[in-house]
Amino acid sequence: MDSLYLVFGVLVFIAVVLLVEGAYLMWNSAMGPEAKRIARRLRLMSTGTTQAGDEGSILKGRTLSQSPVIERLLLHAPRIRHADRLLEQSGLTWSVAEFLGLILLAAAGGAALALYFGMTPLLALIAAVSVGAMPVFYAFSARKTRIVKIELALPNALDLIGRALRAGHAFPTAVQMVGDELSDPIGGEFRTVFDEVNYGIAMPTALLNLASRIPLTDLRYFVIAVLIQRETGGNLAELLDNISTIIRERLKLFGQVRTLSAEGRLSAWILTLLPMVVALAMNFVNPAFIHVLWDDPLGVRMVTGTAVLMAIGIFWMWRTIKIRV
Repeated sequence: MDSLYLVFGVLVFIAVVLLVEGAYLMWNSAMGPEAKRIARRLRLMSTGTTQAGDEGSILKGRTLSQSPVIERLLLHAPRIRHADRLLEQSGLTWSVAEFLGLILLAAAGGAALALYFGMTPLLALIAAVSVGAMPVFYAFSARKTRIVKIELALPNALDLIGRALRAGHAFPTAVQMVGDELSDPIGGEFRTVFDEVNYGIAMPTALLNLASRIPLTDLRYFVIAVLIQRETGGNLAELLDNISTIIRERLKLFGQVRTLSAEGRLSAWILTLLPMVVALAMNFVNPAFIHVLWDDPLGVRMVTGTAVLMAIGIFWMWRTIKIRV
């Protein structure tokens, strides 16, 4: 009898271990890092603007929402693809439905917070719009950061392609080497180009999709150079070396400009944040004193006028210190 219990216990233990391992394998195949990486690469490939008939039909479509009902509603919304392209260029993993839901949640939180402190409905509306715009600003900031990373890594990618061409490799193989050797985000973009070619999309169309996904002038120079070279011939390796040299010199000049304009950018940040910080501090130190600005009709008009003038001043300062190179 004891031996029977022992065998039964061993079998139960093995069954539990196999069940746990099977559950883990199922989760890993559907939600694991490798599955997410493959899904992301498919989404990246599906956002390109194909220009050769139905070549992109073999690729997985990028969904706007996990819910089919919300998906159909969003497809009828105007300019919804611009939001989808913004999320794709920023590298964020949000869907458009999640992005819009986050905006609405932030706006509701801002309005509720303003009403909790006893502000008027007009100021609550302004707070809702301001707080609701934060996810949009975050997406634009992530997009800018990602594009800057790609721009800084682009000369190295062009040099690697040039060395591969001199070594006798074909251009698709050189693109694959960039995707394998360089880190994301530029490595992932070139891997997407190589995967598109493997899936049957023509190389010119894959390169145009790359230029469509990344709104970077230097990258478009690279795409145009490759397309012209494929039509007319020439030394592509030398041409890529010249482009990478020009990009490096421009980035060096841009760094010098940013150094010289650092004082102006710091002044713009201080002048932008100082009124808000002072108003918030006064609200905590002496609420009765600052509440006149939104309890009295004249105070509301003063706050509205001040907000408009501050918005104009902030826009003017940031346009002044933004120098194109």
